[in-house]
Amino acid sequence: MSENVRIADLEGGVRLVTLDRPEKKNALTGAMYDAMRGALEEADASEAVGAVVFAGQPGAFCAGNDIADFATRADKPFGDAPSLRFIRQLARTRTPMVAAVDGVAVGIGTTLTLHCDLVYASSAARFRMPFVELGLVPEAASSYLLPRRIGRLKATELLLLSEMFGAEDAAALGLLNGVMPSDMLVEHAVAQGARLAALPRSALQASRALIRGDQDAVEAALQAEAEAFDRQLRTPEAQARFRAFLDRSKPASA
Repeated sequence: MSENVRIADLEGGVRLVTLDRPEKKNALTGAMYDAMRGALEEADASEAVGAVVFAGQPGAFCAGNDIADFATRADKPFGDAPSLRFIRQLARTRTPMVAAVDGVAVGIGTTLTLHCDLVYASSAARFRMPFVELGLVPEAASSYLLPRRIGRLKATELLLLSEMFGAEDAAALGLLNGVMPSDMLVEHAVAQGARLAALPRSALQASRALIRGDQDAVEAALQAEAEAFDRQLRTPEAQARFRAFLDRSKPASA
């Protein structure tokens, strides 16, 4: 369990998973990935949990993977990375998932939502997937899911050029169910999660599987991305990008 991930089981069968590392805009560490993976595994095994809601501290959903963590993993097998274990669980989770996105949603902060069944955002939400910019490749099956959701050309623009897009743009692309004020966001997402949790479970899970489509194709995309990600993580260009990012983030006195 991580002190930066708060897990609360609410009335109505909703498990609320809140990222709580505001000083880093909820950038994810290995311990945070493990905590989220555990929350999903437990939800699938629980008769009491009927939906999982992901949220962040107000003003920041998730700033992506902690870059310092990436920089230290170049000599370790990516197949054992907490981030990849979480992503695999995210794709395999049978419990319906809802995202409440406020503020920045970078990298996994955006690609996580592609696996959610319902996605809501505040008008302050800002999405970005800067994998290629960092010398990496897309993850969480985004190279497979995003083109099928919004078309190949637009997906190419967002994934290769790392374009930032706001909540209204995301809604227009069909990536959101709704946009609302920040102070209504989590409450609305939890209420929608409770509606899902109240449905007959076997019918819900069977219908969800039909809607989501070819699970084997998603798993294959995850594996292909993971292998490419592992190769890129070790390249001089990626390591140089990480060093440059970390140097910029250091205090002037450092």
